[in-house]
This record gives sequence, C-alpha cells and structure tokens, in this order.
Amino acid sequence: MSGTTAVYLISGFLGSGKTTFLNRIIHSFPSNRKLMILMNEFGEMGVDGSLVENDDLAMLEISKGSIFCVCVKTDFIKGLMNIAQNTRPDALIIEATGVANPSDLKRDLKLSIFQDRFQLREQFCIIDAGNFKDAYDTFTSVEKQIESATVFIINKVDEADAGVIQKVKKIVERHHPNPEFYETTYADIPLAKYLPDVIMAETRDEHRTIPVSEQALEAAIDKLLQDPGTSMTPPDRLVSGSFAWKGMDCSQFEEMMKLIPDGMVRAKGVFETCTGIYLFNWVMGRGQFEEIARKESMASLMNQIVFIGPPEAMEELGRIDFKGKMLRT
Repeated sequence: MSGTTAVYLISGFLGSGKTTFLNRIIHSFPSNRKLMILMNEFGEMGVDGSLVENDDLAMLEISKGSIFCVCVKTDFIKGLMNIAQNTRPDALIIEATGVANPSDLKRDLKLSIFQDRFQLREQFCIIDAGNFKDAYDTFTSVEKQIESATVFIINKVDEADAGVIQKVKKIVERHHPNPEFYETTYADIPLAKYLPDVIMAETRDEHRTIPVSEQALEAAIDKLLQDPGTSMTPPDRLVSGSFAWKGMDCSQFEEMMKLIPDGMVRAKGVFETCTGIYLFNWVMGRGQFEEIARKESMASLMNQIVFIGPPEAMEELGRIDFKGKMLRT
C-alpha cells in the first residue's frame, strides 16, 4: 500500500546481540530510503542508543520499562503517532527491551488512529546460544518472544557446542512447526532476503497525512490501557538500578565485577579511564568490557552503569561496599 511504513521488530533476551543486529540493518539500508529506529530499554537509562553506528539517524528512545507494558505504553503509542504523522519513514525498526513480551505489537500497530500506516513485516528473535536455556527456564518473556517471532537468529555460536545449539532449536520447535534458523556470530544473516520491500520499493507517497486530533489520540490510548489483555506489570519481577562509577582504571573495574551478585541478570554501561573509553556488558554471570571510540552521544552516559535483576539481587547490590568506587544514583 502506498504511503505505508514497513515495521521490523528485533526481540531477544538481554545481552543476546540485538543492537549488533540493528547496526547490521543500518549498514545495509539503502541511502535513498528513510529509516527510523525506535529503541526501547528496560533500564533507568538508555545505553544502547549511543551504540547505534549512525549519529544522523532518526531515532526515538523509550526507557524505564517495556513498550509492551502499561508502564510506558502511552509513550509508545504517542511515539508511533509522531512517526506516522511527521517522520513517515520507509521502514521502522523497533528494538524491544530484552525482557519484553511482544505479543501485542500487531494489535498496537493496527489501532484505527494509525489508519493502516504501519505494516508488520518480520519479527527477528536473537538468541544467545550459551545463555538461552537458563533464560528460557527462568523468564516467561523468553517464551513469548519465541511465540511471536518469525525468524530465529541463534547468535554467539562460537561460545556454545553443537549439542547446546541443538537443544536451543528443539525448544524453539515446541512453539513453531517449521522455524527458520540462522546460526551466527555477530548476528550476520542475509538481510536482503527479509527487507526486499524496502530495498527494492518503488517511490512511496510520503505525503499521505494522518489527521488525528490530540483528543482522539488520548481516547485511543485510554481505551488501550483499559484492555484486560494489556500487560500491567514489569516483566518477570525485574527491576533496574543505576550506579555512578568513580574508579580510575580497568583493574578497579575488574574488582567491582567480582562483587556483582549471582542473581543479577544484566548490567551495561560506558566508563572512562586514563587509557580510553570502555563498554561494559554483563549477562547472567558473564561479564566483559572492551575499548570503544568516543561519541558525543555518550557524554550523558559516561561512567554510568545500569543493572537489571530481581529485587533481591538489586538490594544485595546496594549493600555491597564498593569502597567509594561505585555509588547508587
């Protein structure tokens, strides 16, 4: 349909490689087409937006909750309306938070206020091969992500043996009779196969407007929030907390990592030392940091670490004496 925006969802549990996959899409996207990114993060601060490798790209960031939960549903619907009325891109890529239950996306995109502007094309589920089984057994959102997906990217296969990868496939096959799998490192798949409508599209009618009043928008959101099927609570009892890093070097950061409680699910952030800037990633007991290039978009995030985990793990983290090297913000 002329004037529509193709929508692609990237889901996957925390730390699976969603932003890496998003950057692959950005790099392969034709320069003569308009791309919009909607980045959703569960944490108190958005970190992944600063890792997108195109500072000029149109982007909307929604943090402090899942766009598929009541907590930030209003922000999500208003953001979609702004995209439909003003940005009007050829494609919208939504990177969902890693603890999202994306089951309601089709319903949200089909709200009458959008007047068929959005067409959901694919739902990519990124799977961390090594951590998937533990995440699946523990968090209900993982099952919902599988049920909603159309393409499965089993990522980080270099960190898992063939037996583990086969178990991942068997779990997915419980929910899909004929799933399409890719086994990858760095989420590398043939994207042209899944974005042909965007890459090969003829000129669209970018000027089709959606005349919706503020009152009609608010009424639609109120009705949606009253839907008994709408998720009302943060997924899987997870909470987030932000900490300021006050240390001076990488060795001190390594000592901090050893103190992170076993129950912590995810942590990420950017910190600076006299030798450079580093990206910190922690996923279910495995942590690493790597040197990265400085970007202006990182300024407000520098030396801030976001943790995600169950309340008891967050409370334990708050009681740890980091000797002034890390403080709750």
